[in-house]
Amino acid sequence: MRSKMSANFHPLVYIIDYILGVIMWTLIGRVAMNIFQREDSQFFFMKVFVKLTNPLIKIFKPITPSFIIGPLVPLYVAWFFYMGRFYLMPYLLGYSVMGMLSFPLESEIAREIYRIFSKN
Repeated sequence: MRSKMSANFHPLVYIIDYILGVIMWTLIGRVAMNIFQREDSQFFFMKVFVKLTNPLIKIFKPITPSFIIGPLVPLYVAWFFYMGRFYLMPYLLGYSVMGMLSFPLESEIAREIYRIFSKN
């Protein structure tokens, strides 16, 4: 159920944003996990982060500057997904700015967190 503040975008817009958002947060999660675990760690979640993000990192390798240290490369790649979600999606949809609706995935998560912890 959408709130009154949600725009009436085609469901495909939300699907694309959710996919790009999950990819972006998975890349960020890999960087965060790498603070505590090595990339070749046997820890299940680290193995999953590495396995899911390595193909993307390989795709972006030609445009990744060589001075970026290895553990931060996923964050660099995540930045492209952020930029696509914040600037490219609104442009392709014909909006000059989407404001708070730029990130439907995060808006839905925030709304659910608020609903869970509110005293209604």
